[in-house]
Amino acid sequence: MRVLMFGWEFPPHIAGGLGTACYGLTRGLAKNDVHVTFVMPHAYGDEDQRFVRVVNASDVEALYGVPGHDLLPENLSFIHIDSNMVPYISPEDFEAEKRTVETRQVGGGHVPGDTWRERYDFSGKYGANLLEEVARYAIVAAEVARQLEGQFDVIHAHDWLTYYAGIAAKQVSGKPLVVHMHATEFDRSGEHVNQAVYDIERTGMSAADRVIAVSNLTRNIVIEKYGIPSDRVVTVHNAVAFAANDQAEAERGVRDKIVTFLGRITYQKGPDYFVEAAAKVLKRLDNVRFVMAGSGDMMNHVIRRVAKLGIADRFHFTGFLKGDDVQKMFSMSDVYVMPSVSEPFGISPLEAMKSNVPVIISKQSGVAEILDYAVKVDYWDVDAMADAIYALVQYPALGTMFARKGLEEVTGLKWDNAAEKVKEVYESVVG
Repeated sequence: MRVLMFGWEFPPHIAGGLGTACYGLTRGLAKNDVHVTFVMPHAYGDEDQRFVRVVNASDVEALYGVPGHDLLPENLSFIHIDSNMVPYISPEDFEAEKRTVETRQVGGGHVPGDTWRERYDFSGKYGANLLEEVARYAIVAAEVARQLEGQFDVIHAHDWLTYYAGIAAKQVSGKPLVVHMHATEFDRSGEHVNQAVYDIERTGMSAADRVIAVSNLTRNIVIEKYGIPSDRVVTVHNAVAFAANDQAEAERGVRDKIVTFLGRITYQKGPDYFVEAAAKVLKRLDNVRFVMAGSGDMMNHVIRRVAKLGIADRFHFTGFLKGDDVQKMFSMSDVYVMPSVSEPFGISPLEAMKSNVPVIISKQSGVAEILDYAVKVDYWDVDAMADAIYALVQYPALGTMFARKGLEEVTGLKWDNAAEKVKEVYESVVG
């Protein structure tokens, strides 16, 4: 089985759980005899390619004016001038380029003479021009699919950022499309959705032969909020990868108990509920420190709230952590809390559990569907959250039991098993 996969990020350069999931899944697929070509907007050259072939979309010279352009959203804020002018090319080079394009064969027919080659330098980030990059990525995806004609059996696109790319590749190749929904716009924004993003998500899932949801929670949203037929939506839960240095110890420097929040400091992740619970715990205990590791648009709000509650001397902000720093943070933690308002899955609790840390998670998370040895609370119930933190900190036997049983439980959640289920999805759409 050969897969052309479109993603937005890949370790070691990641902004969240999406890149981690892509890495774990591709490794698992390789062990299930699935060969993956992974296309991303901007590759740095240091990606682990032992299990996957990485294609840098910024290096691909795309043909402008062929499939992929009809996917551009109408509300994009950039304008393309229909002209024969191409930047940084001499008249002589232009004529040679034009002759090359005019004789190029695409799908059995000649490319029109007003088509030219263009290379896009993608940032691969999540900045203000994100929609523009998403649209241009679709153009490049069409070219990649054309160049790799006959070298893949199925297309796999991760999250809304790559859905147009997946559709473009499907239009060019005629191969079946599987889209992976890691987080919906309702998870990120509640009921105040970004209509442009919602439209892309709905278009991508409607065009797909199958939709993979990371939890039953997400599957229900896909069916109810986007109108996707239930027989085309399959749940495949995420997993966690184990490495040789997972149990490495870090220098704590303090004797106090450490309670950690690690994730984007944004509405979806519920950082403000973590702060409120911390304040309640600190009214009862003085040997606890709270750590918020991450960055996001709610950072200033959270800092002001910590100051107003008078707990700044027991509350620490690390900023965004990645790589070994994440593992060090887990190894220093006595309790990990994920108070997400809406979490499609949530890989971080699994990473904490494999580090032998007891975890508290919100009932509004997909990972709650598969964990028995995690304390589960409603994200809004800060009293219950505070009580759970207090119990795990104050009663060592309880914390040890949850840590030991949690490690046993998470050890069985392997990417190889998740990949086997994804392979079954591929086989169901390949004739």
